Amino acid sequence: MLGAAGGVLTGALIAGALATPMASAKARTPGGAAEARGVQIAAARAAAAGIDWQDCPADWALEKPIQCGYVTVPLDYAKPYGRTIKLAVDRIGNSGSATERQGALIYNPGGPGGSGLKFPRRVTTKNPLWTKTSKAYDFVGFDPRGVGHSAAISCVDPQEYVKAPKADPVPDSEADKRAQRKLAKEYAQGCAERSGWMLPYLTTPNTARDIDVIRAALGEKKLNYLGVSYGTYIGGVYATLFPTHVRRMIVDSVVNPSREKIWYQANLDQDVAFETRWKDWTAWVAKNDATYHIGDTPEKVQKQWETLRAAAKKHPIGGVVGPAELVGFFQSAPYYDSSWAPVAAVWSAYLAGDEKQLVEAAGPDLSDTAGNIASENGNAVYTAVECADAKWPTSWRTWDRDNTRLHTDYPFMTWANAWMNLPCATWDAPQQNPIEVGADKGLPKTLIVQSTRDAATPYDGAVELHKRLKGSRLITEKDAGSHGVTGLVNACINDRVDAYLLNGTVDAADVTCGPHAMPAPAAAK
Repeated sequence: MLGAAGGVLTGALIAGALATPMASAKARTPGGAAEARGVQIAAARAAAAGIDWQDCPADWALEKPIQCGYVTVPLDYAKPYGRTIKLAVDRIGNSGSATERQGALIYNPGGPGGSGLKFPRRVTTKNPLWTKTSKAYDFVGFDPRGVGHSAAISCVDPQEYVKAPKADPVPDSEADKRAQRKLAKEYAQGCAERSGWMLPYLTTPNTARDIDVIRAALGEKKLNYLGVSYGTYIGGVYATLFPTHVRRMIVDSVVNPSREKIWYQANLDQDVAFETRWKDWTAWVAKNDATYHIGDTPEKVQKQWETLRAAAKKHPIGGVVGPAELVGFFQSAPYYDSSWAPVAAVWSAYLAGDEKQLVEAAGPDLSDTAGNIASENGNAVYTAVECADAKWPTSWRTWDRDNTRLHTDYPFMTWANAWMNLPCATWDAPQQNPIEVGADKGLPKTLIVQSTRDAATPYDGAVELHKRLKGSRLITEKDAGSHGVTGLVNACINDRVDAYLLNGTVDAADVTCGPHAMPAPAAAK
């Protein structure tokens, strides 16, 4: 249950599956000779064609001078002359002089399923953290295959997807588990029915190959890349497949790239990390009880959470906010420090008698057609990529054992996360063996940035990738846990990111930075 750096993929939106293997789920091995040749052919075509940059379509909400275009890539890199798809890309030119320009910086925000098209808006909105970097680089975003404007996939009707309230993710009985399993099996079947033509090719290695084709289309000999969350796994796979094509690479909030972690175990590890960060937040809420009046000890705050959850289960708030919707909203607090005060303020207002804010924050907006399409598409791509990247357990006994055990000590996210991923147990499309991430020849120094208490991507992932990318440097933000560190104000980190991107310089050894400033409490308006 990874989230994009700019948004959260909620773990309570889909549900469980009957764990029987499908006959068509044949194993595939990524990174073969045919695919390598296919990338070379596709990149050469893209370099010759370039990108026909135009003003962005009005409904993309990307203001001038941002420009948009498409890059054509093979659906299957083993068949470069076969079916193709178009990937949406956008850019804003470097704000400095021609002599200051160092090329294009390509960005991925995570997911799987996140769109990077808003990246150039860091320039148009004058984000101060990126002023220096934007003088040297064109900022380039893209929709990965299957996402948004890049051959978007779907697994269910978007309006059905957002209807609420959904079932409580924490099961009370075997009947509850059977109902959730049935829902996730149906979700997997929906993916196959609506998007089956795309599912075998929605993999992280293919997205890495797509980035190399985009690099070529941009006219860049080497890649400059910033990846956050799942974008770090893309970066690690790219560095493995194309080490000599890398110029500068920053990966921020790192997915553990071990083949043993991708993806089943990685999601179990998240459950533990989410509980840790949830407790950090409840302690902060208690410390600021004068503002929020929720409870003056972490234990009292936790009790209030359990009371709220039970009440919403018995009588959904506003008719639409049950436990699943509460988890979907409240999980943003352990994800991002920026959500600490807003989530606490909405909760505080509810306890003071104002339920409207909670319903608006946690309930669905059925009138937001475009938003609901994007939300459903994001979840579809998340599921499709994680299911295709690796072989998942097909025995329900395994899922039930592991999640029942974890839920005892880590109840906040465990079952919601399990139901979100359970469609992979009955996935009716090929599942690969994960690629062995690592590069020791031809890869320049890369920069890894990670907070120690990150919930979505636990710290061990950064340590593991650091071992696998020879010459990499690890910047650790100690005693912090927000997801997406490079977007936060912390001079110890910001200055090093600028120095690396602008001058290619890194410290002689790994660096530990103190935490960024804690959020300030703010009551609801």
